[in-house]
Amino acid sequence: MTELAQRACLIAKDSAFNVRDYIENSSNIAYVAVKQCERELDDIEREIDEGLPAAITEVTEAEARQLLACLKFIIDLERIGDLLWSGAQHIQDLSSALPKEDVRVLLEMTGILLRMLEHIYKGFVALDEEPAATVLQKDSDIDQACHAIFRRHLQNISRKRDSDSFKILLIAQAFERAGDHAKNLAEEVVHLVRGHTFRHSSRARLRSE
Repeated sequence: MTELAQRACLIAKDSAFNVRDYIENSSNIAYVAVKQCERELDDIEREIDEGLPAAITEVTEAEARQLLACLKFIIDLERIGDLLWSGAQHIQDLSSALPKEDVRVLLEMTGILLRMLEHIYKGFVALDEEPAATVLQKDSDIDQACHAIFRRHLQNISRKRDSDSFKILLIAQAFERAGDHAKNLAEEVVHLVRGHTFRHSSRARLRSE
């Protein structure tokens, strides 16, 4: 189960990498790769979901905690895969090329997400909460980038909205929500290392402890 969850981390990271490549280079290979990552994450979620009930009855308390962490991990990772695929589809559906300023900000968002997933994988494999703390610090960076896109597209409320502008907002929102799921993963790493949850604690408290 742990190996499956770790592999899912790498697949989600690959998805973020390929979305970034698709934004920057309009690579059809990258677009197809994002879809493949989404399917692989679905398959892993199904495998963990089906195997967990039997596995958890045959382990110690500590091992059960690890198995439950794997379940929580794949739920968030599968959702990240869905959101990245949704973003790629909206890009594909645009009637014209992304504006350069939006490209810049979306590359920033996906770059942050990619680094977050790299730190999550490192912390999960090594059972080290330090990389998770880095992820929590980066969460606000994705939020700020998303807000910048919303401000740019909504700054003139009298301007007629076109469908591409609406789709770009959906893309930014999808990437911002993927960042929220990455934050959940970081909190789960800390939970796994410390043996108690901080999911409902403030971020400031989590960073300081």
